[in-house]
Amino acid sequence: MSAGTLDPRRHAYRPDLAAVALSGKVDAPRFSAGELRQLAHSAAPLRAAPDAGGAWTTQALLGELATVYDEAEGWAWVQLNEDGYVGYLHAAALSSTVRQVTHRVRALGTFIYPSPDVRAPPIMHISLNAGVRVAELGSAFARLDDGGFVPVRHLLELGRYAPDFVAVAERFVGVPYLWGGKTSLGVDCSGLLQLALGAGGFRCPRDSDMQLALPGSEVAVRKDLDGLTRGDLVFWKGHVGIMVDAFLLLHANAHHMAVAIEPLSSAAARIARTGAAIAAIKRLALHSV
Repeated sequence: MSAGTLDPRRHAYRPDLAAVALSGKVDAPRFSAGELRQLAHSAAPLRAAPDAGGAWTTQALLGELATVYDEAEGWAWVQLNEDGYVGYLHAAALSSTVRQVTHRVRALGTFIYPSPDVRAPPIMHISLNAGVRVAELGSAFARLDDGGFVPVRHLLELGRYAPDFVAVAERFVGVPYLWGGKTSLGVDCSGLLQLALGAGGFRCPRDSDMQLALPGSEVAVRKDLDGLTRGDLVFWKGHVGIMVDAFLLLHANAHHMAVAIEPLSSAAARIARTGAAIAAIKRLALHSV
């Protein structure tokens, strides 16, 4: 298999280096097994190139694991373990000490405090789906094994999930639109879907073209846009939204510069004026991870 047939977003190869798992599939002068590290910052942007001025492709969240294949000049070339995305992170955002995550953040956002006191100045803001290792659960705060404290009601133990991924997405209404964003401080359309499905216990790739391949069935795109139901996904080229009922679409979009709910018919008409028609509507057949 040539490198040209592999999606570079999810396969770690460069002209000078490739992941050892790709040996025999791509030509490279050397291969690396990589080193497992863990994100130690609240969130860190992943970039396609080691350039602080480069566009974000996604964000890695606290507790997320990444395999580091190369490190140079303060940049780590990594593959995120959660969704397989490949890119460059600031090496300082990664820790070589890997702690097994026990809980994930269930709130839209919360704080890590230095003590179990809401009046204490917080150490860090963390977002939905960020992972932490809890050493002790108290009545109000969970003590982390690195010494921080998080409100208990903002955490959910691994293996427990939100019952309705659409309800999770609805909580983001009003959050600013941010290309490559994946937190309560800013999110894009496919990042929102990935976060919501992840909170519901479902694996979801990062970009909308990948998300179109999620298991399920296609729904015919009728002229009157009728026949849709809550949880259906509406795709345009490079964009995705979530139906909250038969008529209303929820999506992070650059028109509102925020996560917004609006009639699907209004969104479709506006986007059509840019030359893009609805590409597909998908009704998911979800299986939890």
